[in-house]
Amino acid sequence: MFNSQLEQAITSSDKTFIKLRYAIVEGEIAAGSKLSEAELSTKYTVSRAVIREAINRLESCHLVERKANVGARVVSLSPNGLVELYQIRESLEGMAARLAAKNMTSNEIEELNQLLESHANKVEQEGSYYQEAGDVDFHYRIILGCKNKQLISLLVDGIYHLVRMYRVQLGMSGPRITTAFDEHKHIVSAIQNRDEELAEMLMRRHIMYSKNNIANKLV
Repeated sequence: MFNSQLEQAITSSDKTFIKLRYAIVEGEIAAGSKLSEAELSTKYTVSRAVIREAINRLESCHLVERKANVGARVVSLSPNGLVELYQIRESLEGMAARLAAKNMTSNEIEELNQLLESHANKVEQEGSYYQEAGDVDFHYRIILGCKNKQLISLLVDGIYHLVRMYRVQLGMSGPRITTAFDEHKHIVSAIQNRDEELAEMLMRRHIMYSKNNIANKLV
């Protein structure tokens, strides 16, 4: 998603926003760190006005916050922030899984199974379960598969990248790798069987387990 979005971006403002968002999500710019317009304009070779616009956009997708007498900072990854975010995520993605069981086409479900097969190889060979943003992300596929434009907007435009920030920096290592992958398989099975209630329940449970896993690393 990162490279494809960069290729599609037309303006330097769009490109800078995408680069900054990626750097924050991946931890290249540390959580909680202050954002200096002067330093960033030098690093990305763009004007401070472009950086300012990018920071405003990052604030709208909850990756940056402004505080009086401090300025713009990358959000911190905190236990309270995790609980609040994942309560919303559990509810909304649970609904998305329910709707995906109803609305995804057979071809889309087959592609979801193929995606999991590619993930299985990665889990076995590399012992990791890193998923890039976009079409190669299991959760992103299900969100799109719900076919509800308002719900997709709430998840993708609203909290998707903040969720990824927690997932990428704190949630993709250790024993959780195998159990998360198995949970994904059960969710796809429920979607394939058009069992809306089960798909929602499994997704909500999966996100709750993920939250608990990340919470242990924030203590």
